[in-house]
Amino acid sequence: MPMDPRGSDLVGFIHDLTFADLPRPVQAQAELCLLDLIGVGIGGAETPLSRIIRDHAAMMFGGGSASLLFDGRPCSPVGAALAGGMSIDALDAHDGFNPNKGHIGCGVFPGALAMAQAGGKGDGRDFLTAIVIGYELGARLGQALHASVADYHTSGAWVAPAVAAIGARMLGLNHAQTRHAMGIAEYHGPRSQMMRCIDHPTMVKDGSGWGAMAGVSAAYLARAGFTGAPAITAEGAEVAKFWGDLGQTWLIEAQYFKPYPVCRWAQAPIEGVLALKRAHDLSADMVDHIEIATFHESVRLATRRPADTEQAQYSTSYPCAVALVNGNVGPAEVSPAALNDPEVLRLSQGLVMREDAHCNATFPAQRHAIVSLHLKDGRVLTSGLMSPQWTAEAPPGATELRQKYHGLADPRVGIARATAIETQIAALSRGGDVGDLSALVCQPNDPIEAG
Repeated sequence: MPMDPRGSDLVGFIHDLTFADLPRPVQAQAELCLLDLIGVGIGGAETPLSRIIRDHAAMMFGGGSASLLFDGRPCSPVGAALAGGMSIDALDAHDGFNPNKGHIGCGVFPGALAMAQAGGKGDGRDFLTAIVIGYELGARLGQALHASVADYHTSGAWVAPAVAAIGARMLGLNHAQTRHAMGIAEYHGPRSQMMRCIDHPTMVKDGSGWGAMAGVSAAYLARAGFTGAPAITAEGAEVAKFWGDLGQTWLIEAQYFKPYPVCRWAQAPIEGVLALKRAHDLSADMVDHIEIATFHESVRLATRRPADTEQAQYSTSYPCAVALVNGNVGPAEVSPAALNDPEVLRLSQGLVMREDAHCNATFPAQRHAIVSLHLKDGRVLTSGLMSPQWTAEAPPGATELRQKYHGLADPRVGIARATAIETQIAALSRGGDVGDLSALVCQPNDPIEAG
């Protein structure tokens, strides 16, 4: 393919960046993102979605040079990337990037780990560098995609070329092969329409695992001589504005995190419900109904009586009702066993949603909502303009993210193993071996050990 000067700069960034080039806050952020993704994945491994996709990967891609996350069965790198990305995405509690209206890390991490396992790449600093590259490329690829096409695609669409770039680095591809890898991945990546899953919540979710699989496949194909058209989201003239600050502005630091395992679009309404509940010492039986004014996409999260965890996670009304009844929304509250609480269902089915012009105007940069609680005594209590917690502008501290991680991991793998994972992540920046971390995260959850 013809060589574009900017394409050459991009490929240089992919192959030449070192851990020492990363500012210390970026290094620290990469560690926290890994910790959060692994905690969410441990929680996600408990879902039917994860069990199905891990069994599928073992059957269709088994016996290879990688291992399945949260499982341990041997698998090809493409199968491990597929199952790992979907397992993390199975619990909607992982980090995200507002301008993309989606997520990067949940596909980048399993893709990078699968490639590292298959290629024997053990240096922890190089692995963390690859993770940062995935975030930096994924953030810009997603913005470029939204700016250049009319439809709103799932995260797998930009995860695919980002993972292909990481694979090209790990496989030592030359400049031309790297550009082919990204082009193959962009062409074959899952440009699935996100709002279809919002309107009909199912296990397809955000396409992250499929994007990771496409990216890993593309890297190996490019090494074998397979060619691809240039990745227009990286090299198109109309998207150049998203790439000028590559290596200067670190967008891994602009990720948000989630305190609750539901779609980010529902989290400002949850905050409004909880704020009013605390401020007025309310119990659920004092409330006749909840009213939410927010942006269009959040209103589309319309499942009021979820039948499974996917519907519970892709709903605005259900988690708001849970928050009012229980005072929190955690993995247990969106599990199948919790979906038939009569008081939660009363409030969820009675919740009123409407679009708000200001909330529409500020989306996707912000995800605002206004909450009103209509009490049975006739009073109406209204919140101010609410935002989700743990935004890029007001991020959680390391202590808060570690508490979230242990809240997810400890009950499922035990305190000792959860702590060992945390220790091995911290060791990566000191040159620790990725294999030591892989050995811990590529094991099934162990309720006996956790108990």
